[in-house]
Amino acid sequence: TLKEFTDVYKMESQSTLKLLNVLTTESLYKTVDCKVRSIGRLAYHIAHTVAEMMSKTGLDITCEIKNPSEDMSVTAEQIVTAYQSAVNQLLAEIETKWTDASLQQTNNMYEQDWSNALTLSILLKHEIHHRGQLTVLMRLAGLIVPGVYGPSAEEWEQYGMKQEE
Repeated sequence: TLKEFTDVYKMESQSTLKLLNVLTTESLYKTVDCKVRSIGRLAYHIAHTVAEMMSKTGLDITCEIKNPSEDMSVTAEQIVTAYQSAVNQLLAEIETKWTDASLQQTNNMYEQDWSNALTLSILLKHEIHHRGQLTVLMRLAGLIVPGVYGPSAEEWEQYGMKQEE
């Protein structure tokens, strides 16, 4: 149902924001390997995909952010703001324009027919997938990684506990 999606997405987007809020503008432009996206490119991709993917379903969602790979004036705060705005737009759009029956409607998504339910599921999984990549890049860039589904190494230490192996 739409309620099930929105309940989960609200929680997952808060986890994404938890990570994005740790990023610094300097960290956006760090790369660890030429075959791997920079932190900024990956954070941009997470934010931008909310609007890009969901606009293919007819929803009116924009993401007002430039790609840090193309514009080195992009700041970490701008990415956070753009992501939060896209999430808020998505939640408002599906609340006002869709019903549970809308989940069965199909759209051409990347040369395939996807139901709106499948699109929402893929959007969620896509974000979680890239959020995992982001945590690795953050660690390699020397940023403190907050826990998402459990404590991070630094959080274990804050709790006075030995990190689980």
